[in-house]
Amino acid sequence: MIVYLGARDAERGRAAARDLNARAGADVRFVRLDVTEEAQIAAAVRRVDEECGRLDVLVNNAGVVVEWGVPVQEVTTEQLRRVFDVNVFGAAAMTRACVPLLRRSTAGQVVNLSSPLGSLSLLSDPDDPVSTRGLLAYSSSKAALNAITVLYANALRDDSICVNAANPGLVATDLNAPSQFGRGVRTAEQGAEVPVALALMGADGPTGAFCGDNDSSVDATVPW
Repeated sequence: MIVYLGARDAERGRAAARDLNARAGADVRFVRLDVTEEAQIAAAVRRVDEECGRLDVLVNNAGVVVEWGVPVQEVTTEQLRRVFDVNVFGAAAMTRACVPLLRRSTAGQVVNLSSPLGSLSLLSDPDDPVSTRGLLAYSSSKAALNAITVLYANALRDDSICVNAANPGLVATDLNAPSQFGRGVRTAEQGAEVPVALALMGADGPTGAFCGDNDSSVDATVPW
């Protein structure tokens, strides 16, 4: 596959692409992309169109947490807006922009990186650790992303485009570095297993599902 690696920081994005190309012998191409900027989304989609003419897989991986250590009742509307701007509106804007290219694929795939922290079933279970996390902006944004996943799956089913949510597990990345729950126990490679498995499925794969668990099994599901 040709992989377009989107990043807000051009220097870090180019470095990541160089590293992946050197280690894997892959064709990874950096593209400047902030999912909150419509102009950058349009430019990225235009480049893919000009160079490839279609898109087989869209992975919506951009995500932020801003309220570590802030009690639920003290989270501000501004913090909510910042998180939803990336985690929800960004994913929706990217998906909307990419649908014409995905329709040109024989088996288009959209993979949304979600989290059990967005599961209403787990959040409402007092015996589940998820219910104790108290991340108002992040959890509600992932719940919204899950709803968006199902709605897009329903809308794009007749186009043979599958849309799924993936649970990468608690990965040791900068996103959860300040977490009072630990920085993460999984490597980026382990966290990528479920998203990659979904990305490589054919048109007969699942759609409208929330896949993955701590053992990287794409067959396991997270309750909505």
